Amino acid sequence: MTNSTTSLPGGTWRLGSSVVSRFGYGAMQLAGPYVMGPPADHAGALAVLREAVELGITHIDTSDAYGPRVTNELIREALHPYPESLLVATKVGAFRDAQGGWPTARRPEDLRKQVHDNLDGLGVAALDLVYLRMGDAQGPQAGSLAEAFGTLVDLQRDGLIRHLGVSNVTAEQVAEAQSIAPVVAVQNMYNLAYRHDDALIDRLAAEHVAYVPFFPLGGFSPLQSEALSAVAARLRSTPMAVALAWLLRRSPNILLIPGTSKVAHLRENVAGTGVTLTDADVAELDRIGR
Repeated sequence: MTNSTTSLPGGTWRLGSSVVSRFGYGAMQLAGPYVMGPPADHAGALAVLREAVELGITHIDTSDAYGPRVTNELIREALHPYPESLLVATKVGAFRDAQGGWPTARRPEDLRKQVHDNLDGLGVAALDLVYLRMGDAQGPQAGSLAEAFGTLVDLQRDGLIRHLGVSNVTAEQVAEAQSIAPVVAVQNMYNLAYRHDDALIDRLAAEHVAYVPFFPLGGFSPLQSEALSAVAARLRSTPMAVALAWLLRRSPNILLIPGTSKVAHLRENVAGTGVTLTDADVAELDRIGR
């Protein structure tokens, strides 16, 4: 399911009906502090999005809750009408309160409103990929997703959503969603130090389902960060670049969505993630999470 028809690190992956770059872009950091309000540099935010597409990135991750509405409107301003090759993925299941919190919002009427808000913000008639975000800010929580996911399936049948995914979920919830309708991607926290989904990633790879990790440097202890930094220094790279390169090596179904609000940093991420990891490097990095 991967190939090297792009010059970006990792090649490509078939995500539903689209072939996307495994190196994607996450738009969350384009909003203001704490993902609330507009960016300090509006023109700079537009430039980052345009540079991402210019570099060959064909997978952008967003949500109407970012800002709220800010990142979707930036994406529309920068890129609409969208290139045919571009897939924009979004998420529903939470909204923003006045304090900047992320209260859950998974009643059928909440989800329908969020889907329509995303449609309006992005300026499209149908959303390429919609993730149902479960759990809470502390991570996945056990429980059925059938009613909420069923609402998205209904909206898919209405032609408003092309593909479905799930986020912040347990392996059991992934299986439950798959029993209801096809799932093309799972988005969870995963990195060198936080490897709770190892078995799930392997199962999804065998099923040709994408896995999209967030927080590639989240949850590291000081000792683990020191070990990663040592490998990065030896390779004359950065911890972020090595962590991203390791994710691409970890499994062919892993798609990256690192975020930044700076064009220079975007270019650095792309160039750095192309670092070559030897088997010995990978073995050393694997020990961080075990």
